[in-house]
Parts: sequence; C-alpha cells; structure tokens
Amino acid sequence: MEQQNLSSTVTEFVLLGLTQNPELQRCLFIVFFIVYLTTWLGNFTIITTVITSHQLHTPMYFLLANLAFLDVSDSSVNAPKLLLGLLLQHRTISFNECILQMFFFHFIAGAMVVVLVVMAADWYVAIYKPLRYLTIMNRGVCMGLVAGAWLGGLAHSAVQIGLILQLPFCGPNILDNFYCDIPQVIKLACTDTYLVELLMVSNGGMLVIVMFIILLISYTIIFVKIKTHVTDGKHKALSTCGSQMTVVCLQFIPCIFIYARPFRKLPMDKLASVIYTVITPMLNPMIYTLRNAEMKKAIRRLMSRILSSGMKL
Repeated sequence: MEQQNLSSTVTEFVLLGLTQNPELQRCLFIVFFIVYLTTWLGNFTIITTVITSHQLHTPMYFLLANLAFLDVSDSSVNAPKLLLGLLLQHRTISFNECILQMFFFHFIAGAMVVVLVVMAADWYVAIYKPLRYLTIMNRGVCMGLVAGAWLGGLAHSAVQIGLILQLPFCGPNILDNFYCDIPQVIKLACTDTYLVELLMVSNGGMLVIVMFIILLISYTIIFVKIKTHVTDGKHKALSTCGSQMTVVCLQFIPCIFIYARPFRKLPMDKLASVIYTVITPMLNPMIYTLRNAEMKKAIRRLMSRILSSGMKL
C-alpha cells in the first residue's frame, strides 16, 4: 500500500480497516454481518409496524419511524464498505466515492440529531400540554419538523463537504479507518488545515455539544414532571423517557468524542466510530421495542397477520 507521488493529485484513498489480522477479519465479518442484518430487520419492523398499525398513527411513532429510517440509511452508508474491507486485503476507495460517502453520512447523521431534538420536544408537549398535544403536534407540524430535520442535515453536510473540497490533496492517501470521514481525510490535505478544522469543529462538534446539553436539561425537566405530577401511566411515561434518553446518549457521546475536539488520532477512535456508525443503529430499535409495551403488542399483531396470510396461501 504505497502512498501516491507527492506531485500528483490524489484519485483514490487506501483504507487500512479495523485490523490486518486475516483470522480476526473473518470473525469480525461474521459479527458485523449479523449486526447489519439485525439493523435492517429491527428498523424495518418498526417502520412497517408504524405504517400498518392504526393505533400507532400518533406523532411519537411517526417520529420513531423516521428515526428508524435514518438508522437504516446511516448504517447502509458505511457498513457495506466495512464488510467489504474485512473480506479484501487491498481496500481502496476513489476520491469521488469518498466525498459522496462523507456527504451522505453527515447528511443523514445531521438529520438524525435534529430528529432526536424534535422527539424530545414532542415528549415535552405530551407531558406539559396533554390536552392540546394532538392540536399542537398535528400532522402538518410533524411533517414540517421532519422536513426541517432533513434540510438541517443537508445544510450541515454541504458546509462540511464544501470546506473539504477547497483543500488540495496531492500526496498521502492512506486512511487509518474503515470508511472515509472528515477527521482522517482533512489530515491528508497538503496545506495548513488549522482554520478549516476550527470551522468544522464549530459547525459540527460544538453544535452537537450544545444540542446534547439542551436535550439533557429537557429530559431532566420531563423526568421531574413525570415523577412529581403524572399519576396515570407513570411507568409507561418513565419507560418512554428512559428509552429516548438512552438513544440520545448512544448517539451523541461517540459523536462528541469524534468531532468536538481537534482532529488528532487517538487509540479509541475506531471503537467510537464502530459504535456510532454500526452498533447504535442496531440498538435503537431494540431499546424502543423492548421497553415499549404498545410497540411490542403492535409487532405481535403484525406477525400474527403475516403468519395467518402465509398459512392461507
């Protein structure tokens, strides 16, 4: 895996992947293949259940279905490249493909962050304004908020990629990761990147920290409200609040670790990337279904209908 000539323009990057050990690569391929299939199965089950169950046609489950779609999309940007890299000794990705991978990854991740904020706002309205909940969080508002999340993700990604495309890449082309991401790619630019890194950390990392703090405060307020004022359905409300807070932590903590600091290589970088890009999208549907009796009942009804249809055929 040789670096390209310093006088030439980089046309492809070499991904070192997670490990160079062939036996470990085979084991990791099996593990992550199962994880990827589970991600698809879990999130697709949530999406199908919400669409087909009239009892779940509420703002909370509409937002949950959108989060499930984002989880599948997020995982599908990087997991296939990870699986392919574990099977091949020589792992390369073209410059254009690398740019596209970073664009879609940050587009989807940015939208996901905003959707999590919207879900917190939805839960806040449900607890503090229960009688006006369906009036405030009507279909038009929900659609507008989700559209705003996608536009926010698009704007975030466009800024990040726009800054990357301004940089010259004329020398080193080896990325010590299993996918293209901004912290590693920017370090291969053959120019001083201090100002660009500062702008990217401000655009991504600091914004994520601020949102995470806001979400922690919001869920703390909601939790206190549930504990002190809610009597009917307290256990269900606390369970939902706990599920959403768990998902928020799984999403934000690795993200903050990767993007809210100077772009320097640390031993934990790959582990944080695996958690953020591969593991979290699989865990999200499990967290919501295992702690949500209404969702579990709807999934059982859906499975019963599918099995009944199969038996009739």
